[in-house]
Amino acid sequence: MTPLLRIAITTLILLLPSFASAERIKDISSIAGVRGNQLIGYGIVVGLAGSGDGSTGLTLQSMEAMVSRFGIVTNAAGLNAKNAAAVMVTAELPAFIKPGQKMDVTVSTVGGAKSLRGGTLLMTPLLGADGETYAIAQGNLVVGGLGVEGADQSSLVVNIPTTGRVLGGATVEKMVETSFLETENLILNLNRGDFTGAHNMAEAINEMFGAGVAVPLDSSSIRVRAPQDASQRVSFVSLLENLEIKDAEPPARVIVNSRTGTIVIGGNVRVTPAAVTHGSLTVKVNENPTVTPNSNVAMNGNQTVVTPAAPTVTPNSQISVDQPNVRAFVFDAGVSLSSLVDAINAVGASASDLVAILDALHEAGALHAELLVI
Repeated sequence: MTPLLRIAITTLILLLPSFASAERIKDISSIAGVRGNQLIGYGIVVGLAGSGDGSTGLTLQSMEAMVSRFGIVTNAAGLNAKNAAAVMVTAELPAFIKPGQKMDVTVSTVGGAKSLRGGTLLMTPLLGADGETYAIAQGNLVVGGLGVEGADQSSLVVNIPTTGRVLGGATVEKMVETSFLETENLILNLNRGDFTGAHNMAEAINEMFGAGVAVPLDSSSIRVRAPQDASQRVSFVSLLENLEIKDAEPPARVIVNSRTGTIVIGGNVRVTPAAVTHGSLTVKVNENPTVTPNSNVAMNGNQTVVTPAAPTVTPNSQISVDQPNVRAFVFDAGVSLSSLVDAINAVGASASDLVAILDALHEAGALHAELLVI
């Protein structure tokens, strides 16, 4: 190894901790107003190989309304939806997307269709929350699932055949207006609200662009003064979102999922001096009664008659007590996460036992963390 290479590797190792603790602004925050918008539409998928809705009234009415647009007069009784399915079409309209651009859509059945494999989505308007049409979707579906059904009602389903995608199947017809180029200031919203994180972000921005450029508003938002010129604003945001800052450490928390038994202990959890004893007492009672048959003896003339009588039941209880040796462990001041887990694992505590120990430590004031049960 050459001296130059050795120096380079040593420098990289020394710099690794600072890289690991730094976060880009784009990874921990978002710009207010720059977001996608949900779209939804109702449509019909045709061309299915007998796996459609069949005689579902909703699908038949939709097909009747569809063909009537082409001047064909018919009624639902004369239609068959065996090869068609009523579907809901969903998509997310990205920020700044322009009319004429394409986006993917997801198609899902709402009726009794078994599979959308091989189907074609007919022209479907996609509406926003305001009821306006923002895109038109149409095209062939890509379905990752497969469903097969036999004559004896046996079936085999692989993945989900009732949901598919139309890649680039929606054409944008209307743009969502945004105030990104008009407002004097940009608002950065942290993904996880934290006063320290907001302060660190504002300090890093001011150090990069000058004092007073960024002002933290609260634990979740930072106001940033941006250039008014559109071209300069885009370049400014490009530099801003790639700026690396020291992310704030999360609060000390212990999360317990009561349904799955999952326990997550944060790295900042600390325990003050405490002694914990955990054990169990098992009492078993086995009932094994003794049954003694009885009989009645009676004289009938010169003959003796023996008839069965109610048996005598003698209780016989066996009681056993199992009380394993209880081991205690002591937590010193400022015990870390690894020490806490190692000590609890040393006594063979199960997930439910661990919850009981942590709850007791929290009630005793020895667990310096927020205990959340979800």
